[in-house]
Amino acid sequence: MDQKESRKLIALLFVGVLMGALDISIVGPAIPSIEKGLLIDERFAGWIFSVYVLFNLIGISLFARLSDIYGRRRIYVLALSIFAVGSVWVALSSNFNILIAGRAIQGFGASGIFPVASAVIGDLFPPEKRGRVLGMIGAVFGIAFLIGPFFAGVLLHFLPWNYLFVINIPVSLILIYYSMRILPSVPAAGFRRIDWGGIIAIGIALAGFTYSINSINALHWREDLVDPAIMLPFVVSAIAAVVLLFIEKKVPKPIIKFEFFSNRQIMIAGIIAVATGVVQASFVFVPRFVVARFQVSPSVASFMLTPFVLSTAIGAPLFGRMIDKYGVKKIILTGLTLLAAGFFLLSETGSGKALYYISGSSIGLGLSVLAGSSLRYIMLNNTTAEDRAVSQGMLTIFISIGQLFATAVIGLLLASVETNLAYKTLFTGVAVLSLLMLLVSMGLKNVIYHKLADH
Repeated sequence: MDQKESRKLIALLFVGVLMGALDISIVGPAIPSIEKGLLIDERFAGWIFSVYVLFNLIGISLFARLSDIYGRRRIYVLALSIFAVGSVWVALSSNFNILIAGRAIQGFGASGIFPVASAVIGDLFPPEKRGRVLGMIGAVFGIAFLIGPFFAGVLLHFLPWNYLFVINIPVSLILIYYSMRILPSVPAAGFRRIDWGGIIAIGIALAGFTYSINSINALHWREDLVDPAIMLPFVVSAIAAVVLLFIEKKVPKPIIKFEFFSNRQIMIAGIIAVATGVVQASFVFVPRFVVARFQVSPSVASFMLTPFVLSTAIGAPLFGRMIDKYGVKKIILTGLTLLAAGFFLLSETGSGKALYYISGSSIGLGLSVLAGSSLRYIMLNNTTAEDRAVSQGMLTIFISIGQLFATAVIGLLLASVETNLAYKTLFTGVAVLSLLMLLVSMGLKNVIYHKLADH
């Protein structure tokens, strides 16, 4: 593949992932308009986010496996098409139930975009270039959270909220057109059986888990923990997870290959992935912290996140390039050190904004290592070609589980502890978690993969 073709391919994957990421960040500014337009009760508005994440999680393993069997092009186009249909559905929503159904379709379609994009990179780029390209794709999420709220705010000033989703339709059609021309169509695997039992089990496990943790009310969480309506889905989720374990051990081509975890490098990457989800969830609460600590408006607080987001967008491709040169272990250790230092500084932030901005830059750089290319780089280089998409899907699931669990725990913490103490406890806890992951990361091999032959 020559340089011109590789640039086209990267642009195609970049825009696809950006579109899926933007559909999370643009919804925030639109929620007041959606609540008013569709007469939604405020306590149900969170499901506009949650149902997208839930169906994104449910679809990841299915699309990853389908792309291994039927080829990256067909499944990437299918995922984009489903996402486009979901966008039309949401844009035409006339009530809350229709809106939620559309968001579910969107999330399901988006679930096929990132793991397939990551697998394409593993298929077509040599080992010495994967870190750099994955870093560029990883930077998309930082860029999405930077431009998403601003873009949504400007658009909502002139147009109804529906148009936030209408714009997905022409973008999806353009991506589908170029995907048919650029992406490879040869399947990565010859085995064509789909693990439907595993897909159903993981879907039930994730759905029950998500429903339970999102149904707990921070004001009376003790009662909720013994409420059968909330705990029963969690029990069903746990049972489904056990069933999944048995199913995946027996099928020839499982959607989750538990034998991956006999590989120490993959096991460590999985543990760090869950911690990464926790770190990302804690970042969601930083704007509220800024409002409370510096007594600024929510719009000013959003602007004050710029150091976090810019350093993430800059750090992802930079550290991706450094992985190719210095090895993944050194870069992950560097990132976790920056995270620990940043969150310790954030926990000690007083009235001075200078310390806050320094901590934000450190956290952004550290997070760019974990959310960028490093963990996906480990997975790509410790699995065979036919399992690349599956491994990327598994990694995304681990990160999302960390996000879902941490969001519930942090919400309970902020509701039950005095505000300043709650944030100090939160940020100190994340710093300690980063230090623990630093110890875990000592078990990584500092392999520079361009010295190795590809699988």
